[in-house]
Amino acid sequence: MMLIAAGWISILLLLGGFALDSALAGLVTRNFDEQLSYMLLGMIGSAEIAPDGEVYFNRPLGDQRFLEPNSGLYWQIRAKGHEDFSSRSLWDLTLDVPADHYDAQPHVYNSDQFQGEPLRVMERSIILPGSDAEWMFTVAASREELDEQIKTFRSILIYSFAVLGVGLLLMAGLQTWYGLFPLRHVRRAIQKLRTTGVARVNDPLPKEVAPLVEELNALLAHTENQAEEARTHAGNLAHALKTPLTVVTNAASAQDPDLDKTVIREVANMRRHVDHHLARARAVGRRAAGMSRAEVWPSLEAVFRAVERLYDTTRFDLDGDKGATVALEKQDLEELLGNLIENAAKYGGGSVFVTVDPPGADPRPGLCEIWIEDDGMGIPEAERPRIFDRGARLDTGKPGTGLGLAIVRDVVEIYGGSVELAESEDLGGLLVKLRLPRAAV
Repeated sequence: MMLIAAGWISILLLLGGFALDSALAGLVTRNFDEQLSYMLLGMIGSAEIAPDGEVYFNRPLGDQRFLEPNSGLYWQIRAKGHEDFSSRSLWDLTLDVPADHYDAQPHVYNSDQFQGEPLRVMERSIILPGSDAEWMFTVAASREELDEQIKTFRSILIYSFAVLGVGLLLMAGLQTWYGLFPLRHVRRAIQKLRTTGVARVNDPLPKEVAPLVEELNALLAHTENQAEEARTHAGNLAHALKTPLTVVTNAASAQDPDLDKTVIREVANMRRHVDHHLARARAVGRRAAGMSRAEVWPSLEAVFRAVERLYDTTRFDLDGDKGATVALEKQDLEELLGNLIENAAKYGGGSVFVTVDPPGADPRPGLCEIWIEDDGMGIPEAERPRIFDRGARLDTGKPGTGLGLAIVRDVVEIYGGSVELAESEDLGGLLVKLRLPRAAV
């Protein structure tokens, strides 16, 4: 910020200084030229032609410097075929002005014809009454006074702009320091979080950093929630593995003749619990990463192809919005749909109907609703809440672990969705209403 401010201040001051110097130098030079013009007009107004054809002044010029040799102010009148008529101040010098050109208007220029004395020269050609000659009237003045004036105001400009630049840089530095000072409060607050174990930034801070502090507190809360979820998952997994391990240990200690069967059974049980918690952990990690996106229709078609191989006598129908996209990882979406559709085929009567965003669905902003219906026996309303518990099974006559719907509920809730059970009006069996967050456009 300081480098940018210093760069712009320097550039603008330089441009402004050059512009002001040019304007002031032009103003002083024009004022100097106007004085030469007044003298030239006085010469022309006083000039007449004598009987011998030469020019003379009918009255003396007012400036006494014309009478002082080498005074720095000179005049000269020249015409072709006539002697030069010049001021006493020229003494033995001559203004080198060609007499073979005609200047109808005053012509002004700089000249270095006098060694050590730069001149400002103004000339004009005049035809005087009583003469056919073109008389070149010339007045010249030393530039020392003009150059001294320009040098003086340039020195004032340089010093003034230098002081102005330093002042602006100091103000920019002070503004930068003062403007960024609230960030030092945030740094101290974060340091306090690290050293004292405080969970949030609660210190009164300037309003300029209030949005930053709010986002920081939100990040801390999010991190804390993730840590709590991780602790909960670890505790749940430890509790789930504790019973199978106890069974195996007791069987081994008692030298149970069916130890091998017991180990296989309990290891399979532990594997299911591990798979369950790994699915939850994977969903949490993907949700935290953000930017998850999956198309519903291709995932449903992939699940149908897989389930049809297991239940080749079941009729599967798919309808609804083909362009629906949800904010889930594709693998998690297919795992959810696979569990629900496989359950519908397993416990149904031979028909499974899946609809994406059906017309009769409850319109909730930001959610995509997927209905999965079967023509089975359904689930009594009183039993529906506990069917999502780990290990809960209503039909023990068919193979299963009771963890499928628990995984579905946990993963859906992690992503911010919901799952609800109802009765299918069209098929008469179970209706699963799966609501998932839509992906941002």
